[in-house]
Parts: sequence; C-alpha cells; structure tokens
Amino acid sequence: MKILIRSLKVWLVACALVVAGVRGAALAADPAATADHIAQVQSLVPPVLVNGETPKLSPLAVRMARLEVPGVSIAVIHEGRIEWARGFGVTRADGPPVTADTLFQAASISKPVFAMAILHQVDAGKLDLDKNVNDYLKGWKLPENEFTRRKPVTLREAMTHSAGLTVHGFPGYSADARLPTLVQILDGTPPANTGAIRVEMLPGSQWSYSGGGYVLSQQLLSDVTGIPLPKLLRDTVLGPLGMSRSTYEQPLPAARMVQVAAPHGVDGRPLREGPHVYPELAAAGLWTTPTDLARYALGVRSALAGKSKVISAKTARAMLTPMIGQQGLGPQLGGATARKYFSHGGSNAGYRCLFVAYEDGEGAVVMTSSDRGDELIGDVMRTIAHVYRWPDFAPPTRTAIELAPDAMQRFAGVYDLEDGSSYIVRLEGEQLIGHVLGNEAVTMLPASERQLFGREVNVVADFTVDPNGTATSVHHNLGGWERNGVRADAARTQVMLAFEQQTTLRIEEQRAAAGSDTAIRKTFAGVASGKPDYDILNPMMANVLRQNLEGLQSFVTAQGALKTLTFRKVTEEGNDEYDVDCEKGALRVTVGLNETGKVAAMYLTPR
Repeated sequence: MKILIRSLKVWLVACALVVAGVRGAALAADPAATADHIAQVQSLVPPVLVNGETPKLSPLAVRMARLEVPGVSIAVIHEGRIEWARGFGVTRADGPPVTADTLFQAASISKPVFAMAILHQVDAGKLDLDKNVNDYLKGWKLPENEFTRRKPVTLREAMTHSAGLTVHGFPGYSADARLPTLVQILDGTPPANTGAIRVEMLPGSQWSYSGGGYVLSQQLLSDVTGIPLPKLLRDTVLGPLGMSRSTYEQPLPAARMVQVAAPHGVDGRPLREGPHVYPELAAAGLWTTPTDLARYALGVRSALAGKSKVISAKTARAMLTPMIGQQGLGPQLGGATARKYFSHGGSNAGYRCLFVAYEDGEGAVVMTSSDRGDELIGDVMRTIAHVYRWPDFAPPTRTAIELAPDAMQRFAGVYDLEDGSSYIVRLEGEQLIGHVLGNEAVTMLPASERQLFGREVNVVADFTVDPNGTATSVHHNLGGWERNGVRADAARTQVMLAFEQQTTLRIEEQRAAAGSDTAIRKTFAGVASGKPDYDILNPMMANVLRQNLEGLQSFVTAQGALKTLTFRKVTEEGNDEYDVDCEKGALRVTVGLNETGKVAAMYLTPR
C-alpha cells in the first residue's frame, strides 16, 4: 500500500505495446465486434467531451510512457462473459511482454475475494456475522475497552469497515525481511511495521476503512477452520470460481516469480527489493490476473442467480446490499441508475488495480505494475465505460458557450476553499485557467454566465455573482469531490498570485522551495516520536496526520533513522520531490508548501 498524506492529487521510460492472446477466457460470439472494442479501448478518451469538438484521443502506449507505467493488463466482461483479456507493455525492462496470464498483486481487491470465504462458512453454519468476534477467536482476543463494552465487534462490521478498528492499510515487507506472525500484526509488535489493531470508535457507528478489520477476520477464519488460509481460499473460493492462476501464498513460490509483472515506483524504475511480501493475506495478499478477477465477478453474478457452490443466492444478495454508506460485505457498491455495480480498488507497493462489475453482466478489471497506475486506470476505465455505454464512469459531455472578455473577467480571482486550499482562476488572453494551488492548471470553459468546466479534468465550478456582476463565491466539484469557497480580499489575492508566480518560476528553474527539506525532516522526526509538530502543517494536513498517526508512526519507525535527503525535481504541480535514504529503507517523498511555508501536501512511496 502507498503510505500517503496529501491534499488532493493522486501522483520517459519507453513502453513497448504488446498485445497478447487470451488463455482460457470465453470470447464473444462476434470476433469482429470484439476486435473493434479492443481497438477502441486502446484509444483513450479525454475526461470530458465537448459538444461540437472532435475529442483528442490518446494511444494507450503513449499514455503508459507518459505516466511511466511499464505494464498493464485488462479484462472486459460483456454480456455475461469475458469478452477479451490482454496485456500491454512489459513485465520489466528488457523483460517479456505482459500477457493475460501475467501475475499482479491484487492489493486490497484481496478483501472482497476473501469475503466470499467468510460467507461460505456463514452458509455452512460455522459463522454468524452478528456474533461477538471474541466468541470465535481462540489464542488471541480483541482487547476490550470503553467502546467494546458498549457494543462488541462483529464480523459484519469488520468486513464493512464499520467496526471502528484501526490500521488503514499495510506497506508490506521486503523479501529478505523477518515476517511477523498474525498475532504480532494484530498487536503491532516487532517485526510488524504497523500499529496495533484496536477499536477506536463505537462499533457500527460509522464507516472508517480498516485493513485491520480484515486481518482480524483472517485470524478468526483460521481459528474456526484450522486450515491455512491459502489452502482454504483455494479449496472454497478460487478453485470453484475457476481462478486457477490465483493464490494467497505469501511470499509467492519462487517457481512462479517468472510469471510476475515486477513492481515499479513513481519514477518508472523497478522497486529494488522487488514485490513486497504481505502476511496480511486477507487484506492485501492475493496474486492474480484480470481474467481471474473477472471470473470472481461472474461468480458473484452466478451466485445471485442461485447457480454457485461457493455462496447461496441469499448470501450473495446480502453481500451486495449496502450495510453502511455504499459498503457491502467485501465489495463497494454503486450505480447512478437502476444498473447497480460492485467494485474495489487496490494499492500495494508498485501495484495499482481496480475492478468494476455490473450485476447485469458488464464490467472490467485493470491491473498495473506501477505506483503511478491510478491515473492510467482512470483513463482506461473511462474509455471502457464510453465504448460499452456504461451508465457510470464514462466522460461527461458538456456544452461551452461564448462569453465576452469582460464577462469572463468576473470569474478571475482567488477563492479560499473550506478545506484550507486555494482555487485560483486567471484570464489569459481569451482563455480562463483554473487550478487548486498545488495541482496542475487546466483550461476552464464557460457553460453559462455563472458556471465553468474543465476540458482536461472533470471539474465544474459554479459561482455566485453579486449585483455588480462580480463572482463572490464558488462551489468546486472535482469528479464528485465538492468544496465551497469565498473570494479572497485584495490583500490576500495579491499574496496568492505572487506565490503562484514564484511557484511557476521554481518549476522553470527546477529549484526547491525554501523550507521543503526542513519540512520533511521535521515531519519525519515528529511522526517517529509520536509527537508531530502540527504547527508546520496546514489545517487539513494536520487533521489527516492526526487520523493516521499510529500507522504512519509504525511505518516511519520501521524505516530507521533518516540518513540523507536528496532533491530530485519540482513536479508539474509545483511540489518538491526528494529521495530519502533511511537506515532500513529508501523512500520517494513529495512535499508541497503553501504561501505561509506550511506543509499542504506530502506523500511517501517506497522506492
């Protein structure tokens, strides 16, 4: 998992484009239609379509090279079957091509697959989702506290991220590291590199993502069945669903390492320690392919129809029923229309992946071998949704109107958003340019006299205008993330525009911001001690750090003392990127400072 603290944005090796055949995947009845679909998916559509404009398509190979993603594998479900599955790119530099059979780490997609094993035992009468988990746990028990005395934790809550359990995710371990036992992970004791898994809020009261809940469920399932988890999952889920290339074995047997797409960092280079090992099997330990995950999705659909030996139709429906928010028993749920889907994403060191499956038999799985795979996955899923006419994920189509320069000037200014960030709109010639400070600027087109939309990014800004025709506030919607802001006064506007100019100059000169080196050192020292200096962070960053301190402290402490800090570059967004070498690990750290010198964004990635 990528350990991160950031405000917004998910952050040229040549990439050979290789199309590989499908092994064991059912093909659609019309080969010509399938070939056309494959060709269309390789021409990525933009985030927004504009009426009257020919969309600028981006070849998949070019986009992979631009994002430094060496390998991607895709499987598409159409009309209730796997229509096609193919690999693109290479498994490693000078290595073989990615094929439909290449293995990737599924990361958190391990959770919904593991959930079927729990539900299989529920159908068998061996587990009750609503009993106290301590009634099933044997050698290790979840410690009692003020919250559990009011309400005990249940499996249903652990599987739906509503048990109030700590530890969001797991960074994994290098192949030569000493691995902790499951109990050591649960208690956060060495050599575990994450904090103790404990209840920190009233169970059932709210949704809070917790990989820790799945580690607890893993221990519970092992205690109840007495069967090693890789064998249990193979026998009860993977085998019956036809997921023949998948395994929960960690580390992966050496004989199968030749089948793997090597993990790569944000710079396109392979992680020097290779794939991380995840003893947190239920939360992050599955090795698989998009084809096998498509078989999982179709297996859930079969179960809904009462045609599965894994779980019953009643249990399958419960699995896909929202328990809290849009969280099901394993998968996350959605659908803007009557066509509902289930999905899950995954983020392990050097791997990013996502599956989306509609209950009516449409869907797709995309797996990448890079820490920068998120953006490519978004591009691919958006294109698949467009090609196959899904009701969700496809690019919106908007209509631009013409406005006179004085009408466009009303939008220009600085707006202070409620989360502490700043949205800046400038009129450059005949174009409006807008961006949240610390993110890439995009062209904004007028949709009306009070609304702008982005062409390169799916962003909409709705303005409130006073009687004099001046915009006084904004409602900023970035792909569903909504924030409100008010126009800054003249003095603050001057400060922010000057800061933006300085940032532009730093990008041109590739010069680090004064204080970014110190900010990283102070943040590392504070997190390692468990007593961060919150005054060096902006309010949103301080809040994020407070919520994730325990897990981040374990991660940073596991890296050992900070030895060297080497500046690499200023990113397109104006943030500073460093290589950090510690006694026991090496990280890539990106930091962004605001106009007052406080940390507004920071993320840490193993390298």
